[in-house]
Amino acid sequence: MKWDLTQLAPQDTIEEDLKKMPSEAEKFQKEYQGRIASLDAQGLKKFIEDRDTFYLKFEGPVMHARLAYYANALDPEAQRISDIADRAGTEAAQKLAFSSIELGKLLESNPALIEDPVLSEYKHFLQLVLQSAPHRLSESEEKLVMSKDLNGVEAWSRLQSDWLATRTFDLTIGDEVKTMPYGEVISYYQNPDRDVRKSANSVVYTKLGNDDIVWSSALRSICDDHIRMCSLRKYSDPMEPSLEDNDVDKETINALMEAIDEGKSFYRRYLKTKAKLLGLNKLGNWDLMAPLPGSGNIKYSWEDSKREVFEAYSSFDKEFGEYIEDMFSRNHIDGEVRMGKTSGAFCSFWYGGKSAYVLQSFNGQLSDIYTQAHELGHAVHAYLGQRAQKPLNFNPGSCIAECGSIFGELLLTKSLLEKAKSPEEKRAVLCVVLDEFGMSAFQVTARFLFENSLYASINGGKFLDGSAISDLWVNARDSIYGDSVEWLPEMKWEWTMKMHYYIPNYRYYNYPYVFAQLFVFALYRLYVEEGETFIPKLKKLLSAGSSQSPYDLAKDLGFDIRSADFWKKGIKQAEYFLDELEKTM
Repeated sequence: MKWDLTQLAPQDTIEEDLKKMPSEAEKFQKEYQGRIASLDAQGLKKFIEDRDTFYLKFEGPVMHARLAYYANALDPEAQRISDIADRAGTEAAQKLAFSSIELGKLLESNPALIEDPVLSEYKHFLQLVLQSAPHRLSESEEKLVMSKDLNGVEAWSRLQSDWLATRTFDLTIGDEVKTMPYGEVISYYQNPDRDVRKSANSVVYTKLGNDDIVWSSALRSICDDHIRMCSLRKYSDPMEPSLEDNDVDKETINALMEAIDEGKSFYRRYLKTKAKLLGLNKLGNWDLMAPLPGSGNIKYSWEDSKREVFEAYSSFDKEFGEYIEDMFSRNHIDGEVRMGKTSGAFCSFWYGGKSAYVLQSFNGQLSDIYTQAHELGHAVHAYLGQRAQKPLNFNPGSCIAECGSIFGELLLTKSLLEKAKSPEEKRAVLCVVLDEFGMSAFQVTARFLFENSLYASINGGKFLDGSAISDLWVNARDSIYGDSVEWLPEMKWEWTMKMHYYIPNYRYYNYPYVFAQLFVFALYRLYVEEGETFIPKLKKLLSAGSSQSPYDLAKDLGFDIRSADFWKKGIKQAEYFLDELEKTM
């Protein structure tokens, strides 16, 4: 259950490799600075590929440094190497700051280059560079921003992550008080004992609320920094940079939110259905992810999880199964629960090795198998994209990045439903998939609305201390849930631990999850209708990387993502699962 990072870079050379990064960046700088404006199509192609070569040279050492730190932020050596990586990366980025600025100016002066056949595989990338060019600062200003960020928004983000990773919580289980890290205590959110679930939620959020000055200072500083940077870069509003980064437009997001607003009645219907299944008049927030009676006592081993996930993917496509097997056989998954490990789960792509690395905290529950299926779906996405695209084009934008992972969850759902031997087993699986859909589509929409309100409040001159931020969170949350859930008072601090709010220079992290959830549920509906003929379509989508926009990728499938009617197809598929659940009652 531990990953092997030595494949990325040998432990004994990683520090030396990282320290070479700034000097190698300087060589690139000397070769190209001041020359990009005069490049023809062939020269521009070479520039792009030389820049990719530079990044790939240091991809392994940088990944090793960062993943080792995420795996154990308490390890002094991991802390030291991660700091070297951060500083070397900033210094190298400063030396390369000219490249994006000069490339933007070249395309502004000669936009016809975008249509040159020599650059055809980079056409979409160049279109995006031209779109972002007006928002670039001067080279000296961009360098100052990077220096400012290293000990500014990046430091605030590290503080939030480190603080959460090093908290311990005292939870009473029976007659015993257990002290455990965050990654372990959250496993009790799905404990069969309702009192234990309630206590786990209360213990976590009461303690996090005690540190609200840390969380509010971090979040206030990061959001205020973003507003100031948007002004400097001449963006119209705080959301515009994320639309540019995610390669979508506001019309698409408005259509998505229209469908979500209409779909709230479906979600509240599911919450009432789950309350009945649990024998309750109304769910408490501690019941949102609760297992059904009898199903929560089942524990799964690491081998059980591997088998279930492998079978789900390989039954869909043999190649998918081979990629899953490769991840396990190369020890690219870290599932051990330990102090110092970053919260949540993620998949990090490794282009140089045509593979990926997955981190999760595995506690032997059905939800952990779903998490593993989700993150390995990202890995499958990486394996396909890395083999089909050059480095510049392989990494999909955030909206499409979740497609492989969520589709993998649905493949696992299909497999488990086919194996279910009783209505109780079927109910347990359907509740897991509907719990996940509800959280990803609707609770995450609350986070999106919350983030909107943060920027509106700052622009309105309001000082955001912990209490004020909590009020904004509760208002956003209640706009989704209405009166369908009873909330512990301390749940007003729920915003404190969501790392997505604190990632530096990555605002509006949340709506891509909503996008992907509904997009993939609509895709799955197509798969149900078309069967095996759908498989090449999904492979094409996952192989595209960032070479096409989400709009064009959807258009190739016959979808119009600027229409709320399309997004409602995703909710319809979720309603189908709910109908199936209610048939078992």
